[in-house]
Amino acid sequence: MKATEQLKAEHQGILLMLQILEAMCRRLESGKEVAAGDLDSVVEFLRVFVDKCHHGKEEDVLFPAMVEAGLPREGGPIGVMLAEHNAGRDYVKRISEAVAEYGAGRRDAAPGIVEHARGYISLLNIHIQKEDGVLYALADMHLSDAHQDVLAEEFEKIERDRIGPGRHEQFHELLKQLKRKYLR
Repeated sequence: MKATEQLKAEHQGILLMLQILEAMCRRLESGKEVAAGDLDSVVEFLRVFVDKCHHGKEEDVLFPAMVEAGLPREGGPIGVMLAEHNAGRDYVKRISEAVAEYGAGRRDAAPGIVEHARGYISLLNIHIQKEDGVLYALADMHLSDAHQDVLAEEFEKIERDRIGPGRHEQFHELLKQLKRKYLR
């Protein structure tokens, strides 16, 4: 599987988590409880799977390879993706802070969770469309299959070294559990 195909496959898991997060927002808005542990698990997924792993693969492996192949880092699609990654990190920080308050019993933190989560959901849905529709197509045009194989090996190293063996699979199991609970 090409490196860009691996990233697109990861997008499917991220999109599922965004649907779960939206379902949690609807519950919070209607005054229903959402398990604080579930919210913590979502934040961990966003920090570790989305940012540390997925965005790490892009920022540390794919984007430099694309720049080396002649695409500009600033002012083009790569620059836009980097800016959006940073905006996503800001949202996750705010979501995390609101989730910590909610977990400490402050139910008045729920509107903050909803506000920041919805901003993040909107950002990431558009971001993923851009990556799948534009950025990865550019990568496929500029990077040979052999080069993509090398990138895919580097992706495996990132998963192993940054998130640990078996962690990717644990996140997919989390997605299944939360999907059963929140997306009926």
